[in-house]
Amino acid sequence: MIRILSLLVGAFFTVVLAWSFGVGAYTAATEPHAPTAEKVFHLKPKELDLPSNGPFGKFDRQQLQRGFKVYEEVCAACHSIKHVAFRDLAALGYNEAEIKAIAAKSTVAGKDPLTGEVKDRPGLPSDYFPPVVYAGLGHPPDLSLITKARHDGPAYVYSLLTGYQEQPAELLKRFPEAKTGDGLHYNPYFANLNLAMPAPIVSDGQVTYSDGTKATVDQMSKDVSAFLVWTAEPKLENRHQTGFWWIGFLIFATVLGYMAYRNVWAEKKGH
Repeated sequence: MIRILSLLVGAFFTVVLAWSFGVGAYTAATEPHAPTAEKVFHLKPKELDLPSNGPFGKFDRQQLQRGFKVYEEVCAACHSIKHVAFRDLAALGYNEAEIKAIAAKSTVAGKDPLTGEVKDRPGLPSDYFPPVVYAGLGHPPDLSLITKARHDGPAYVYSLLTGYQEQPAELLKRFPEAKTGDGLHYNPYFANLNLAMPAPIVSDGQVTYSDGTKATVDQMSKDVSAFLVWTAEPKLENRHQTGFWWIGFLIFATVLGYMAYRNVWAEKKGH
């Protein structure tokens, strides 16, 4: 008797769940959700043409150095790149003396080899960029892998940096409850349109480039986006080269196999 009751109870719950699922699916198909400010005004990232794009992409070392300068002078106050070591900057074209000077500007916690005591000391080329101690509200994300962590990563970073603007009057008219709150900043490239980070790159000439490139807001945003592509995938060029070698090898092996097949079976097909 108990077994029969258990089966009946199980069948009842199965029917109820199936009915609920069917009603929910029918409602979703026939009654679309009401539009929201995020759905209507959120924009896809802009197009961003970087030298590293595509299967033949390569890094522009000068651009990477410019991007690092933007990171160092603008972004590093809030955002870390903890997966990058100072010595990795050699791949950008910096020499040993320059890397030592860059590392020495940072303070890292290290162990004294004589006493074993952990204390602050100037950075060394073998150290990783130290985490940033942020005094404001929230926790700014580490940027080492940001272009991998976001969809259309480089274009997203570039669009976000250049996308700050006043909240559109049309948005406020249609969605008055979506007004940007105090301490927030409107940016249509951010998922919910408002973020706590103020525009970090605000004017031309905010950074001075040593190669003579004009440091416009657009140029600085492109350069730091390119730099963050490198921090996320420093071996990108090697991966591309290895991929082409393997494609060439597979094509060669396929042709060789086909020729061997023709040679082995040539006489057999004649019988």
